[in-house]
Amino acid sequence: MKPLENVVVLDLTRVLSGPYAAMMLADMGANVIHIEQPNVGDDSRAYGPFIGKESAYFMSLNRNKRSMTMNFKSDEAKAVFKEMVKKADVVVENFKPGTMKKFGLDYSVLKEINPKIIYASCSGFGQTGPYTMKPAYDVVVQAMGGIMSITGPDKDTFCRVGASVGDIIAGIFLATGITTALYKREVSGIGQEIDVSMLDCQVAILENAVSRYFVNGVNPTPLGNRHPSITPFESFTASDGLLIVGAGNDRLWKKLCDLINRPELVEDPRFITNADRTNNEPALKEILDAVFVTDTIDHWLEKLEAAAIPCAPINTIDKVVNDPQVNFRDMIVEVEHPTAGKMKIPGVPIKFSEMPCGVEKPAPVLGQHTDEVLKEFGFDDAKIAELHEHAAV
Repeated sequence: MKPLENVVVLDLTRVLSGPYAAMMLADMGANVIHIEQPNVGDDSRAYGPFIGKESAYFMSLNRNKRSMTMNFKSDEAKAVFKEMVKKADVVVENFKPGTMKKFGLDYSVLKEINPKIIYASCSGFGQTGPYTMKPAYDVVVQAMGGIMSITGPDKDTFCRVGASVGDIIAGIFLATGITTALYKREVSGIGQEIDVSMLDCQVAILENAVSRYFVNGVNPTPLGNRHPSITPFESFTASDGLLIVGAGNDRLWKKLCDLINRPELVEDPRFITNADRTNNEPALKEILDAVFVTDTIDHWLEKLEAAAIPCAPINTIDKVVNDPQVNFRDMIVEVEHPTAGKMKIPGVPIKFSEMPCGVEKPAPVLGQHTDEVLKEFGFDDAKIAELHEHAAV
C-alpha cells in the first residue's frame, strides 16, 4: 500500500500553495478530489503556457488528482459537499479567510458532521492577526517575509527568488501539517483545524539571517552567490562562465589550496580559519577568480570532483531536465494527458523502500470525474442528473 492510500481528501484549493500541498498528498497515494468552480475551474487553468486549450501550469500542480465541479452558491451543492465530508478524511482550502464561513462550510460546521475531519487552511497571513484580510501572492510574501531582502547580486538590489517559494514552501508546510494531524488522529480519534500562513512560512525559512540579526543587530543584505558565514562557498569565474565551489571546512579548504597549487594560502593570516576567510572574502575571491579563469568549467569540475570538493555547474533548465542523476532518480516523468497528449513533468522527490509512490495520473480536465465521484459517495443517476440540471455541479 501507498502511505496515504484510502485517505480521502476534498481539495478546494486553487492556483499554487494549496494545490501543491494536495498534490503531495496525492503523490503519497491519497484519493484527492479537486473540487472546482463549474465552467471556470481552478484559476491556474487560465495560466500559460498552454498545450492546445490545456494549461501546462495547471497540469504541473495537479497530477494524481481527480476533478469534479461544484457550485458553492447552490444550496444543493453545499448539501452534497456535507454528505461527502461524512466520508472524507481531509478538507483543504486556500480561500481568503472567512470565505468558507460565508458558504456555511467552515471547520465549526464540518466538525459537527464529521468529528474526525482534518480541516486545513492556507492563506497569505493566516486566520488570525492584523493582516488576516490582506490579499497576498507569492511576490507579496517574499517581500514582506524578508527573503527578498537577502536575495540579489548586491546590497542595493533586492530580487524575488526565481521559483515561487512563497507559495511552494507554504504548500510543503501545509502537507506536513496534514500528515501530522492524520497521525495524531490515529491516537486521539479526532480531527482538528490547521492554519498555515504563507508569511509565517517565509519567516520560518530565513535560517541564519534571523540569528545574524539578533546577534549583531545588523540587517543581512544580498550577497550574490556567496554564503554569509562559510568561505569559500560561492561562484567563481572560469574561462567560459561560472562554477560553484563549496569548501565548507578547513579540511576542504586545504584540499582546494593544494588542488590549485596555492598551498601558501593555508598559512595566510587572512585565511587561516573560516571566520578569517569570511571576513576577508573579497580578497580571497579575487585570488581564486584569478586561478579559475585560467581554464574551463569542465576542467575545474573534473579536478574538483576527483578531489571530492563540492562543486557544480550552474545549470540552465535544459541541462537540469537532461541531467543523468535527475533522470536516474525519475525526477522527469512522462504522462499521457487525455487532451494535451504526452508531456513531461517533475517527478516525486520522496522515495520509499516499501511504499512505492510516483506519478500515475496526469492532471484531470475540468470536471472529468464529477459523476464518477458522486456515485462513489452514494448519489444515484437520477440525483446526479438533477444536480447537473440545477447547475449545482
